[in-house]
Amino acid sequence: MAISPPSDLVLDVVKAAEPSDIQAAREKLRTRAAGTEATQLAALGTGFAQAVGSFDGPATKAGLGNIQHATVKGMAIPETYKKFEASVLNTFIQNMLPAESEEVYGKGSAGDFWKSMMAEQMANAVSERGGIGIAEQLFNQQIEKTRAGTPNAKTDENDRKMVQGTIMDFQRRTLGVSEDFKSAAENT
Repeated sequence: MAISPPSDLVLDVVKAAEPSDIQAAREKLRTRAAGTEATQLAALGTGFAQAVGSFDGPATKAGLGNIQHATVKGMAIPETYKKFEASVLNTFIQNMLPAESEEVYGKGSAGDFWKSMMAEQMANAVSERGGIGIAEQLFNQQIEKTRAGTPNAKTDENDRKMVQGTIMDFQRRTLGVSEDFKSAAENT
């Protein structure tokens, strides 16, 4: 003997429930589904590292995140630049991680600590695999600056007098300095 409840019975139960209870049930289902999917991906060896390493999209073709492009004009990018890029990526990744993640990381300051540690490790991994181009761009700019050389910072007496005259002229026009002050300044 089978029971065939009318379809409205399930809908009536859902309507009678509190909206916060429905939302909590949906979140638990999503969390469990995400946890199951992550476990399956890890068991198959197709987790986060595999997905990042095998990405073959336009960004990879442009050189972003590609280990072969981790040099600038034949020179390896120094570790300092990679660490800076990792710190920038750490901020990006922390902001991208879900704010309500107590189920994964735990509650309170301990949960925040674990979440920040995960973001830091992800940022370091991305930076070591070639990053998003920040380190490469900064290192390239430094090389160009070094090759161009620094301008001559030495000034002579004519330059000094020209600058003083320009400043005094600006002050006269801006502050409306009188002619008496002008003649006194020229005599010094």
